[in-house]
Amino acid sequence: MALTGGNPDRAQVVLHAFGCAACHAIAGVPGAEGRQGPLLERVARRSWVGGVLPNSPDSLVRFIVDPPRFVPGSAMPRTGIDEAQARDVAAFLLLH
Repeated sequence: MALTGGNPDRAQVVLHAFGCAACHAIAGVPGAEGRQGPLLERVARRSWVGGVLPNSPDSLVRFIVDPPRFVPGSAMPRTGIDEAQARDVAAFLLLH
């Protein structure tokens, strides 16, 4: 929570509400078994976010809010997640 300003306990609702769980398999999220996007586990150990941003809590939040800004033509759309919700999701992903 200190790194992102988000609450990981709120993330699962956001991940389902905005369709993340439909495209990604997400560690720790029941029913999140999508295969279109990358597996979302051990995100904190990765070097890059979306293959283009150095991995940091702020980069992860910015990418979650607006993936096409950083990867034009990305299959991951802008979902409508706002910054506060993205901070919750980032907090969750960095823990799992």
